[in-house]
Amino acid sequence: FARESGTKFLGVQHHIAHVLSCIAENEIQLPALGVAWDGTGYGTDGTIWGGEFFLVTRETVERVASLRPFRLPGGNAAVKEPRRAALGMLFEMFGDAVFEKHELPPVAAFSTAELALLKKMLNQGLNSPKTSSVGRLFDAVAALTNLRQQTRFEGQAAMELEFALDGIKTDERYHLALVTRHPSLLLDWSPVMEAIISDVQNGVAIGKISAKFHNALAETIVEVARWFGQMRVALSGGCFQNRYLTERTVMRLRAEKFQPYWHQRVPANDGGIALGQVMAAFRLQNRQS
Repeated sequence: FARESGTKFLGVQHHIAHVLSCIAENEIQLPALGVAWDGTGYGTDGTIWGGEFFLVTRETVERVASLRPFRLPGGNAAVKEPRRAALGMLFEMFGDAVFEKHELPPVAAFSTAELALLKKMLNQGLNSPKTSSVGRLFDAVAALTNLRQQTRFEGQAAMELEFALDGIKTDERYHLALVTRHPSLLLDWSPVMEAIISDVQNGVAIGKISAKFHNALAETIVEVARWFGQMRVALSGGCFQNRYLTERTVMRLRAEKFQPYWHQRVPANDGGIALGQVMAAFRLQNRQS
């Protein structure tokens, strides 16, 4: 609409707007590390982002790390079906062999005909966009534990995964490996998925699995902040509506002498995007003046 109107406009990438929103609300001194974790948002590389880290200076915003990408068979349909996100991740790990792993809840949740179609889609990349979304990672874990295979509203699987850890107190965690042999740092979720599969098969309670998963995510933010040597860390995006994730991340960052910032007056979800867009325009204007 803006382009067709003929007026001057500035396009701001969704996750950059998230991070700038948190920076603006908290008046954070730059440089800082911005963490934008949410469900979906179109990335500048043509994939669907949602598990991003940005190094923000006075002049630039650089994407420096992200979740290892995986395919979402069915595209938008995967947002309503956590089993699809899980299948995309499992396919990334096991290839075609995953379609024979009927002992895994996400695989068992599909009929034989559905699996045949999904196999073709994933192998040929048909309507199966790549994503680095932490929101979809939450969905995959919910499906893998058989907590939720299909949802009725946005964020349902992630919410139920958060609720499942109520009353659980543990410092145990899974491990997201940091892959450094890429131009930007990658957070490899495969060790987490493998450990969860093992825990599910060994009868570990969903609450315990959820706690270890949440703790892994918080610890990964600490590890990335340490890797880049950035003491100020801004947390934004819909995933930080999760109280346990936010509080655990803040606690761990403070324990390691980092300075965390999070939303308190402006929404962490897309309700805060407009502030980040204004911030981006303000920064551009200052550079041009």
